[in-house]
Amino acid sequence: MKKKILFVLTLLFGLLFINAGLDKFLHYMPMPEEMPIETVKDYEAMMEIAWLYPLIAIAELVGGILIIIPKTRALGALVILPVMVGILLVNTVVYAGGAVFAFILAAILGWIMYENWGKYKPIFE
Repeated sequence: MKKKILFVLTLLFGLLFINAGLDKFLHYMPMPEEMPIETVKDYEAMMEIAWLYPLIAIAELVGGILIIIPKTRALGALVILPVMVGILLVNTVVYAGGAVFAFILAAILGWIMYENWGKYKPIFE
């Protein structure tokens, strides 16, 4: 049962990040009309650095795909980890409106990494 729940969560998690990465290139999801000024300033600053937004999009796409595939799930979690740190920081420091969802995503990523901990051991040796 635990493996089925983890599979469903990793599938949804991966699809969510694939969707977020694709939206950064294709812009098919509308932006919220009322965003805090701090969030708007952060978004504008990210857009000012020409390579940063595409880099985040590629990390989300690649990480999402890798997380869905069981053999590459551990690598996908490492690719998504810096993006997840950014999501947590934005949703706790800048605008706390999405903090609950961000912590749920972080918990799922933490579970994925915990289940694959044996694959990370050589990194720390």
